[in-house]
Amino acid sequence: MDNYVTGAVIKRLRENKKMTQKELAQKIFVTSKAVSKWETGKGFPDVGLLEALGKALDVSVIELLSGKDITNLNKACNMAKGKFYVCPVCGNIIQTSGEAVISCCGITLPPLEAERADEEHSLKVKIVEDEYFVTINHPMTKEHYISFIVALSDQGVQLVKLYPEEDAQARFKISRVRKLYAYCKLHGLFEVNRKDLP
Repeated sequence: MDNYVTGAVIKRLRENKKMTQKELAQKIFVTSKAVSKWETGKGFPDVGLLEALGKALDVSVIELLSGKDITNLNKACNMAKGKFYVCPVCGNIIQTSGEAVISCCGITLPPLEAERADEEHSLKVKIVEDEYFVTINHPMTKEHYISFIVALSDQGVQLVKLYPEEDAQARFKISRVRKLYAYCKLHGLFEVNRKDLP
């Protein structure tokens, strides 16, 4: 039952909304006795109720199942505070402008934690006219390769998807770039900050 909503989560979310068990029960058309059973661990809500339960508690079904409150405090949409997510099943790349609960292929994805680029993942950056020309001397085999390179600015994201057996390189407009990122399929996300760019 690790991937199912627990009574403690329901109780915490209900109390945060300053709602009684009876008020929650009325919103989702069950009895207050049913809510009490869920909260005391003597039962679980039916799967068909999860959407209504999430709506009543102002959380997504994924948040309800994970037991985590996700509040995006990045209301001004500062792109530098964004997060990257990569699905290990299908390879989808998702970028958000703040905290989020992201699910793909039935998996809740953790945000990638960027590390400073090490020797094996160092980005070589040259200025060519009004662009950064970025290269990485890295294996590009089917098992071990750079999956994407990103230039992040306060205005948006420039992302170049890379594929095995191709060169690990990309070009980005220089304007307002704050960071560069490279994602290695085996070793994760690496970053280069603006102060380290030419």
